[in-house]
Amino acid sequence: MTNSPRLIAVSEPRHAEAVVLVLHGGASRRDNPMVSPTQLSVLRMIPVAKRIARADPRRLAVYRLLNSTRGWDASHTPVDDVHWAIDQLHEGFGSGLPVGLVGHSLGGRAAILAARRPEVSSLVALNPWVYPADGAVDLTGRRVLIVHGTDDRIASPANAAAAARGLGQTADVSFVRVAGAKHAMLRRGREFERLAADFCAATLLGDRTPRGVVAKALAGESPIDI
Repeated sequence: MTNSPRLIAVSEPRHAEAVVLVLHGGASRRDNPMVSPTQLSVLRMIPVAKRIARADPRRLAVYRLLNSTRGWDASHTPVDDVHWAIDQLHEGFGSGLPVGLVGHSLGGRAAILAARRPEVSSLVALNPWVYPADGAVDLTGRRVLIVHGTDDRIASPANAAAAARGLGQTADVSFVRVAGAKHAMLRRGREFERLAADFCAATLLGDRTPRGVVAKALAGESPIDI
């Protein structure tokens, strides 16, 4: 039986003005390629999604995407699942709402590669597992925030910084370094959650005035150390 992606609603306001899609990471597993709602890579995105939903519960619709398979299969990648999810959101909300993507690890890479969709206005990549060449994606008109822990030993901070520099050739990109944070975002996790929520609200809801690190990011400052 073919595995299928799934959308999990976190917040569904009646009069949503923007939609945020939250993407998990997770490595491939030969014994069980199906994504489980209880795997750690999925669970660690729940507080991120809830924090984004609290940023403006009346206007921000928030969904978590469970990919069809674990990891990154060359024949069907998480990017394909993101495209599917955006199509599903179109059916529910119409095509007029701006979409924000927030992804961790391989979900961060999927967010970057899927952000070429015209519906996507902004994206946040948290400890993204990327190649420097991923920075060649043309994201003209998008706002991009990449947040990476300095002690991440799974996803390379150097690769993420290189991708950020490349993306900055076409998009408004800021790179934030979180001192001492590791890949799982357990240490200083609230910083990752706060940055994702504040950035989504500021970029997707036009009347929001950004503060702190997000204000610096949107002003063009990069890299930013916290």
